Amino acid sequence: MFIAPLLTAFPALIRKILTYFSSRINFIKGFVLLTLMKPSILVGGQAVIEGVMMRVPGSYATAVRDPEGNIHVDKHGFTSRVETSAFWKMPILRGMMALFESMKMGMSTLQWSADIAMPEEAEKKPGKLANFFSMLFAIGLAISMFVVAPLWITTWLLDIEREALFFNLISGCFRISFFILYLLAISMMKDVKRLFCYHGAEHRVVFNFESGKNVNIENAQSFPTYHPRCGTSFLFIVLLSAILVFALIDTIIIAIFGEITILHRIAFHLPLMPGVAGISYEIIKITAKKDKSLFFRALRAPGLWLQRITTQPPDDEMVDVAITALKNAFGDKYNEMVGKKYSAEAI
Repeated sequence: MFIAPLLTAFPALIRKILTYFSSRINFIKGFVLLTLMKPSILVGGQAVIEGVMMRVPGSYATAVRDPEGNIHVDKHGFTSRVETSAFWKMPILRGMMALFESMKMGMSTLQWSADIAMPEEAEKKPGKLANFFSMLFAIGLAISMFVVAPLWITTWLLDIEREALFFNLISGCFRISFFILYLLAISMMKDVKRLFCYHGAEHRVVFNFESGKNVNIENAQSFPTYHPRCGTSFLFIVLLSAILVFALIDTIIIAIFGEITILHRIAFHLPLMPGVAGISYEIIKITAKKDKSLFFRALRAPGLWLQRITTQPPDDEMVDVAITALKNAFGDKYNEMVGKKYSAEAI
């Protein structure tokens, strides 16, 4: 989420000339593969442009409001490789696969929502070559901002290259600071503010559904916008996990080569990001199971604090869109699923 999920935000920012932030975070929010307690259900979602995507067992649906006020719905069946492959069910690997699938799903739903919400932009859609270079630039920008810059600044300011843990602790603090500043900066954009409101709508409707109460606008609006299983929490765990994983890798590099440079770190840290995400996925699962543990509640708290940036109170029309997405995701099974209390272990 740098870390793969941010890759969804940068292309969007470039396409719209930094006018909206398509969820690096919200993308991870679509990162909803839940291992559940009884009774349990896999439900999660992601804010998109002028809408919400909801994902349930076997399918996902995206609801988007067009400029005329009409709600459009796009539904697809989906079965994760994590559910069908013994290999991808293995710890850490399942988190890596979930991340890949969520990125793919998130990019497609974001593109569809942009086409519906901004038809004038869809008519001027750039060609495949332009999209390729846009994505390439976005990846480079993300790597520069969240990988190279923290490493370079730490190397330049402090002479601690051979102190693996201390070096990665400092560079990790820079990485987290850049991430927070990035969120604060984009949260001031008009389109991003609306995106974050839809993010809040998605959370409230998921809360409403899991509570067992009748899912409607009035009930949904009574719930908070901060959800403990939000992808924002996942992102923060990824940032923390990276500090420890990279410190271990740097220690091994120093033991083998006798020294370590910024080029060594970039060359080894970048390919390991999916693994870090997989480890973070397992940590999120543990924190959800240990809900009453003070330590794990403290570990989850920063993610909830960050949601003060990435979620905003939605209006009733936004909540209506989120409810429409949820109903269409379940389809004919919706009436069977509502009215029961659910509890999920993790995103």
